[in-house]
Order: sequence, then structure tokens, then C-alpha cells
Amino acid sequence: MMRHLGRKLLAILLILLLVGVPPVVGYASDTSTEEPAGEGMAEEGQSGETESSGPGMPGVNISAPSALLMEASTGTVILERNADAVCSPASITKIMTLLLIFEALDRGDIKLEDEVMTSAHAQSMGGSQVFLEEGEMQTVDTMIKCIAVASGNDAAVAMAEFIAGSEEEFVSRMNERARGLGMENTHFEDCCGLTDSDSHYTTARDVALMSRELITKHPAIYDYTMIWMEDITHNTARGSSLFTLSSTNKLLKQYQWTTGLKTGSTSKAKYCLSATARKNDIDLIAVVMTAPDYKVRFEDAVTLLNYGYSISSLYRDENKDTLPEIRVEGGVEESAGLMYEGSFSYLDVKGNDLNQVEKLLSVPEHVIAPVREGDRAGEVIYRLNGETIGTVDVLFSRSVDAAGYKDYLLKVIFSLLL
Repeated sequence: MMRHLGRKLLAILLILLLVGVPPVVGYASDTSTEEPAGEGMAEEGQSGETESSGPGMPGVNISAPSALLMEASTGTVILERNADAVCSPASITKIMTLLLIFEALDRGDIKLEDEVMTSAHAQSMGGSQVFLEEGEMQTVDTMIKCIAVASGNDAAVAMAEFIAGSEEEFVSRMNERARGLGMENTHFEDCCGLTDSDSHYTTARDVALMSRELITKHPAIYDYTMIWMEDITHNTARGSSLFTLSSTNKLLKQYQWTTGLKTGSTSKAKYCLSATARKNDIDLIAVVMTAPDYKVRFEDAVTLLNYGYSISSLYRDENKDTLPEIRVEGGVEESAGLMYEGSFSYLDVKGNDLNQVEKLLSVPEHVIAPVREGDRAGEVIYRLNGETIGTVDVLFSRSVDAAGYKDYLLKVIFSLLL
């Protein structure tokens, strides 16, 4: 009884002395010379997104001189033929236009219900169009349908002006975005693909890169690219009239797993296609450039997709399991939580048993405070047949500050009161 009372009196005395008490001799409150949390470990291995130069096209017969087949979630190139040959893209240009539209939607710069006015410049577009008239108002949602389904050049220009103020400024943003995606052999002169000059060009590889960015980051694009036919209403000074949008992507009727994406053709570009499909939860992108006629581009795409699905298996880990906490030395808390940076995907084309994939957690036993939420703590390593097939970073899920002398004193006080 007296001992317990003595401990309480000591705790009260310590609280009274807390303000103004000098630092405890021998305790270094500055941890800047300590090894930062998470450093000192092995360098990062390859990430979950893997890329390959591709094995060429042995045993796969297509007519197009330039083509590429890619798995979307990993970016793995399964097959390619002259994938870096510079080509005119025609309306495949609109993939980048659609990407910038969806990014503007994500940022909240525009909304699907916003109304877009057609300018005289937009109305003047030739080629594939939906016959918008100057001053005509259509929602962003309808304009996207006009671009994705019917490849409307007039709708593409109207949206470019709506987002950037002018087509020229929008095209500048397209080229900037292309550089950001690593599209090294691409340059745009317009937002719809009508330009047939040598300064408007791309490659099969670059088309695959922007297609991948669109479908993986903005899967809502499928709500538009899977439309076969749909009516829109023109409201002009002459009154209202219906106009039927008809998809230019005939694979929607010819290949049951088709999800998109975009066709293109001009006299210079010949016939182009970026075809996307989903089968067994695997998303493939087949890019066909400079095909000799409109039927060949679809036939070649089907050949590529069928081959891809015949050899591909996808391992996917969403990383939803709970990770253990890691001990923190010198912190105001004794441990910090961990979280995965993201999911992991691996494409196998060699017939391996993906049930044999091993997942190994690699984090230190302890770290030195402070640690910050979102900083790298370690990684999980995926191995198959004794080889590393990818990694995903493990991050701290909350911050832990370094403890000061007052924090240590309070810990002593609370221990005495228990």
C-alpha cells in the first residue's frame, strides 16, 4: 500500500518538474546521423510493370508491315514487327485526344454534362464527321461518343477548343503528354488525324503506349468504344434531327472479346487499327499500321489477338492482405504500419505453372525514427522457378516522429501509474 502510494507521489513530482526540466544527459535527441528508415537495404529490383522488346513474329502471318501485340496491365510486348517504323496515324491520333479528355474529367476541369459549342473551325473539318454545325451545343458525353464511335473530326476539334481554348494549344498538350509517356517517335500536328504531312507521325509501339495509358487509367472509355450504334440529336437553328453514330470498329461484330479501341485511314496512312480485347481477364492491345486495305487490318488484329490468348497466362496479386507492423526505435510510437504501393501483374507466355509463384516480404526487423507515411520501408519479391519476376514496394502507412526527452519522461510516468 505504502509502496504504491510512493510511486504515485513520485509520478506527481515528475509531472510538476516536467516544465523546464533540462534534457537528460547522454540522450541524443537529434537522430539526423542515424541511418534513415528503409535505407541500407538491397536496391529495388524490377517493378510489377515489365516490358520486353518482343520476340518478333515467328509463325504468325500478318500482312501489315508494322504491328505490335502488348498485354495491357504489365506492358509486356508479346510480338512485334517493325514496331518503331514511322507511320502516319490518321484517326488513331484521337486516342491521345481521348486520353486528354478523360484526364481533364478526372481533374474536374470538365464534366460529362458540360455543354460544348461547335466553332466554325470545328465545323469546317472534312473527312469522318458527325456534321456538327457552328453554334450547335452538345454535351461532353455526346462529344466523346462522336469521337470514339464515329471518329468525328468535328467533335474532336470542338473538344480540343473546349479544353484548351484552341486546337493549337491542345495539340501542344498532346505532344507534351506523348513525351511523358515515352512516345519517342511521335509528333502530332492536329487532334483528329486529318493532317497528312510528314510532321504528323507515330509508330506501332507508341500507339500501344498511349492505348495502354487510356484503357488502364480510364476504363470508362469502354462505355463508349463498345457502342455499335447509337442516335444523337442535332439541335440547330433549323430544328432538331436524329443522327445515327455507327462504329468504325468492325471487330465489335467480328471478334467476341473486342472492347475497342480506334481505327484510322487516309491515303498516306493506309489502314490502321489499335484493337483492344479482354478474355480470361487478360487485356491485349493489337496495333496494326499501314495495312493495305480495311479488311486486312481487322484480320491481322484477330490473328495477333488469337495468338496472344493462346500462349498467355496472367498472374495477378491485388495485395489486399494485411502486412505486419515494423518496430520503430526512438519513436513516439513503438511500431509503424505497412502497406503495399499497389497490385502486381506478371504475364507468362512460356506455359509455367503460376500456382508456383512465391511471394516474399523483405523489410528490416526495425527502423530508426522518424518515419514518414508513404516512404519506402521495403518490398515484396515475386519468384518463379527460382527467378525473380517482379517486386512491389512496401510503404509506411503512418508517420512516427522521433521521441524527445519529454516523450520518454511521460512514458516513465505512465508506467509508474499503471
